Parts: sequence; C-alpha cells; structure tokens
Amino acid sequence: MRAAVIEELGKPLVVKNVPGPECAPDGAIIRVGANGICRTDWHLWTDDWSWRGLAVKPPFVLGHEFSGTVEEVGRDVKGWKRGDRVIFPMNPGEGACEWCRSGNQHVCDSGALLVPGVSYWGAFAEYVAVRYADVNLIHLPDSISFTDSASMACRYMAAFHGIVDQATVRGGEWVVIHGAGGGMGLSAVQIAVAMGANVIAVDISERALATARDVGASHTINSRIDRPVDAIRTITRGGANVSIDVLGIAETCRNSVLSLRKLGRHVQLGHTTREETGYVSLPIDVILLNELRLYGAFGMQGQRFGTMLAMCEAGTLSPGRVVQQRVRLEEVTGVLEKMGMYGTTGIVVIDQF
Repeated sequence: MRAAVIEELGKPLVVKNVPGPECAPDGAIIRVGANGICRTDWHLWTDDWSWRGLAVKPPFVLGHEFSGTVEEVGRDVKGWKRGDRVIFPMNPGEGACEWCRSGNQHVCDSGALLVPGVSYWGAFAEYVAVRYADVNLIHLPDSISFTDSASMACRYMAAFHGIVDQATVRGGEWVVIHGAGGGMGLSAVQIAVAMGANVIAVDISERALATARDVGASHTINSRIDRPVDAIRTITRGGANVSIDVLGIAETCRNSVLSLRKLGRHVQLGHTTREETGYVSLPIDVILLNELRLYGAFGMQGQRFGTMLAMCEAGTLSPGRVVQQRVRLEEVTGVLEKMGMYGTTGIVVIDQF
C-alpha cells in the first residue's frame, strides 16, 4: 500500500509503498476513505509530546482521524463485514475495564495502546488496522461522505462531547471559543451555534475569524488587537456562560477562565505543548468566589455518535463546512509545517491516496 512515512522526526514525510497491515482476530482492516490532519499529528511529528511519554519511533505512519470502508474482519468479529462504511474513534476501548463497562470506553485504561497513528502505524495510508472492532466501530450513514466525516473521529466528536455532554450548552447562552480558527475551534463554533448559543470566536487570524463567522459565530475578537477578556465582558455584559480553550496554551486557558461570568463553565479541549508540560496556572480565587466549573473533554464514546450523526443527517450539523482543504499524501508535510505556525484554517483532509 502507499503511505506517507516519517523516516526522520521533523523532516518531510516520504510517500512510498510499504507492507499492508495485518488483521487481528478482534480487529478489522479499513480502506481509508479520508483522514484529517490533526494537531496531534504535528505534536508527534515534531516530538513535542515526548515529555508526556508520547513519542513515535521512525519509520512511522501517522493518522488517527479517519473514516472508510471495512476491507477485512478478524475471525472473532461478529458485528461487521466487508464493505461496511465506518468511523473509528481516536480514543478506543477494549471493552472490559471498569470504564468500558460503564459506557465510558473513551477513557479506557488501555486506550492509549489502541490508537492508530499514535501507538502503531496509522491512516496516512491506503489501509489501516483497528482493534476491538465490535467495541469501537461506528456505522457511517450513506448520506455522509468520507471527507465530511473524517474529523468526526477526533476533533469534531471531542467538540461535540465538550459542548453537549460536558458543558450542557443551552439555547441563548453566551459561548466563547478561544483559538477558534483550527479544526477543533471551528467545529466547536458550529456545534455551539447548533445548540442555540450566541458564539464569540477568538483568534489571532482575520482569515480564521472570517471563517468562524461563516459557520455561525455572531461576534469575533482578534486577540492581537483587542484584550479578549475585556472584549468578552463588554459584549456579554458580564462574562460568558461557557468558555472553551481549544488550543491548550497558557494564555488561552487563563483567558477562557477569566472570560466567565459567575457560575460559568470552562471546557478544556486543547492539549498543552512542551512549553506548558501539562501545567497552567489558573486564578484559583476567581474560580472559588465565582463558583466556576471546569470540565475536560477527551473524544467521545461510540454510543454517543448516534445523536451527532442524526443531527448531521438532519442538516443541523454540517461538518463538511469545517473542512477547508483537501490534499494528497504528497502534500501532508506542507500542512504539518503550516500547523507549527498556526497557518492552517479549519480541517485539512487527505482524500487522495
């Protein structure tokens, strides 16, 4: 099969023919229909997450945000067959730990070992292997294309989980998205709007902010020009009900918390970088006195996809509008380089292998 291979970290990926993956008894082989290029791929390609024990060893194939068609199933798989259209969530479970048994396989104890493109060769390729197919695979309706659905495996579903399940956003509330121009940010804007919220998008790029307006943001703030916390408090007359940090750097995380009104909810969607190494100082007294609530959101369990997919089929959600660029395998390196400079807008999808 053709794949874009890391032969040296931080260097251009090499597109070449490599052996295809093997199918585990509990797993499946997926012919990749489309794969989003995620900021996690950038973190791994640049070795930015080695401090947290997440590092890949060349040669390696990235890619964890994909949808496609079942090509082969293992002998123990009961629920899937060749030709089925599927999504594979980026945080799978093995089905037996206490979290999986309680319906929370997205925080499975073994999940980190099961992620293609992170723990083993992934979907920057024509085919990818997945484990525990009966536990994790999700049926993709015929009405939703592979390109539109690729981001559902990671950024779009994480934004949905954070906004709908964790923050329980309600119609008429003020929701702020810090770092709104990337794939996660635009997904969050669109989903919050669909829930009836008044959405404020914050970013440093005018192009990103224009795209955020296109997907429904009612207000935008360029944080290179304006002080976002002050601007948000002016627009909302006191602060947002929900504020979301999709970037994961210290500035956006603190701004998110400080943007909230009393009893507000902060949602953390973005991972930190080597600079923060997992820790960001927060205004604890403000959190205490205003009784703020802080939530994390990491992916989403498979059984919750039904609601999200139904909203897509009904036209309430349109993940395809968040896709801003389609590329070939040979173009992946250029996209990763731009990500390091926050030079991409929305979701970039590989759809030509």
